[in-house]
Amino acid sequence: MNPCCSSFSPPKAAQAAPPADRLLQILDEKQPVPGADLIVLSEHVDYWDRLGWRDPFSSPQYTVRQQDYTNRFNFDGVYTPQLVVDGRYGFVGSYGHEASTAIQKAIRERKIAMTISDVARDGNKVTARIELPVDEDFKGRQGILYVALADNKQESYVARGENGGRTLAHVAVARVLRQVGTIDFNSASTKEIALPVQSGSGNELRLVAFIQDPKSGHILGVAAQKL
Repeated sequence: MNPCCSSFSPPKAAQAAPPADRLLQILDEKQPVPGADLIVLSEHVDYWDRLGWRDPFSSPQYTVRQQDYTNRFNFDGVYTPQLVVDGRYGFVGSYGHEASTAIQKAIRERKIAMTISDVARDGNKVTARIELPVDEDFKGRQGILYVALADNKQESYVARGENGGRTLAHVAVARVLRQVGTIDFNSASTKEIALPVQSGSGNELRLVAFIQDPKSGHILGVAAQKL
């Protein structure tokens, strides 16, 4: 599987946010780039909450992640909406042509195979097994394993800001993101994970697991499964 995008986008930040949401929806549902199996996550930052209306899906954790990408890309500062492809390319989140170009570049990068199995939801908890095989191309390297639980679809009514009075539609809204630990690629590994289902989440969820290079921030492998 080839990872696509982490979208950093608060719904009230700018008029560009709704087009960014639509682009992420197209990437997710239509899979428009041949040869790419696109896996998306929408991470809502919290630094626009000071406008007087709190984005119900925002988290300072996603703000920190965006700042980390900003530092890696040597950008002057954070902005929204932003799209990050494969941990390698960052640009305005509504730029469809740049997204297509970045994805085409990203699918040339070798990824380690990883699988998600035994996914189960028991009340407000989701459990699963993440498995990573031995891969000769990755021996001698390490990666950080993350797991995310996201709502397949969500809506938010924007009370204030440039999008005030609008109801916006979102896909793959990250509600929980956990760092599981460092993975040594010299041997196969299996991780049993458990994530809480957040209040307000519906019945349609997705579990996303990805490995990130601790130095470059590049995505080394990814898997996803809808519940």
